[in-house]
Amino acid sequence: MTQTRGFSRRAIIMHWLITISIFFLFISSWWMLSLPFPSEDFKYRVLPFQVHKNIGITILFFLAILLYLRFKFPPGTVVISHAHPWMSRLVIFYHFLLYVIILSCCVSGYMSSSYSGWNTTLWWIIELPNWGYEDEELNIFYSEIHLWTCWALLVLVAIHVSGAIYHAFRNDGIVQRMLRL
Repeated sequence: MTQTRGFSRRAIIMHWLITISIFFLFISSWWMLSLPFPSEDFKYRVLPFQVHKNIGITILFFLAILLYLRFKFPPGTVVISHAHPWMSRLVIFYHFLLYVIILSCCVSGYMSSSYSGWNTTLWWIIELPNWGYEDEELNIFYSEIHLWTCWALLVLVAIHVSGAIYHAFRNDGIVQRMLRL
């Protein structure tokens, strides 16, 4: 076990903001999709969808900040006596894949919204451009991509949590780097 410099406090904050936001989006999406479709009598479905889209777009900003911080202030490397050399390459690939899937979830959700005919206003302040026009086929196409990338993200999150639990029980310094203990 070797303890080295951990992640910057700002990177840790971005990590946990992204984590909390992703968990909120998973939980809220199941609820909001069960709501009745909007009509003259039922307009309340718009608010949960706008909040969902706003948080998804905000995750993009958080992810950009996190990646900037990870490259600008990289944590020290860790050498763990029980780890095989291929494990460090696997961890790098895993994190790359995680970031790509998060990006894919956010972009496909935004594109689906663009082709749905519903506008997106970022936190009710900034009207975001619609990159498309109302097209049901493209909306369904991007919705399917969004659905499958979200399921992939859920699998990657489960792997991430499992890895954190594994390292916590091994007490090998990995979790302490992230928690700044």
